[in-house]
Amino acid sequence: MNKKNGFTVLELILCIVFVGIFVVLFFLQKVNTEAMARDEQRKTAINAMYYALEEGYYAENGAYPENIEEAETLRWIEPNLFTDPSGFTLWQEDSDYTYESSECEDGKCKSYTLRAKMEKEAEYVKTSRN
Repeated sequence: MNKKNGFTVLELILCIVFVGIFVVLFFLQKVNTEAMARDEQRKTAINAMYYALEEGYYAENGAYPENIEEAETLRWIEPNLFTDPSGFTLWQEDSDYTYESSECEDGKCKSYTLRAKMEKEAEYVKTSRN
């Protein structure tokens, strides 16, 4: 009896298919995990802005700003938090973050809404508490 060592073509094809499936699943999960991390980064930034507005700006001024056009308005937080994962800052048009003030008079507002566009979740929204 003549015995040959090695793999059959069918065994090789099956191995390649399984490896291919695992590679695709790995990259899909990696993309999903990265998007979730960017969403968490957005939430962290919005929460930092929210607490700076409530505990810092409102405590000092008794009102909220009409707009946030520079980091000095909310000097209580790190300036890099104004930049979204796409590289746009809060006061730029294409930013994932928006600040909407309401009931304003002479640059002082009674309320506001902070929003962040998310990739894997619904829009993240924080509104003024005072």
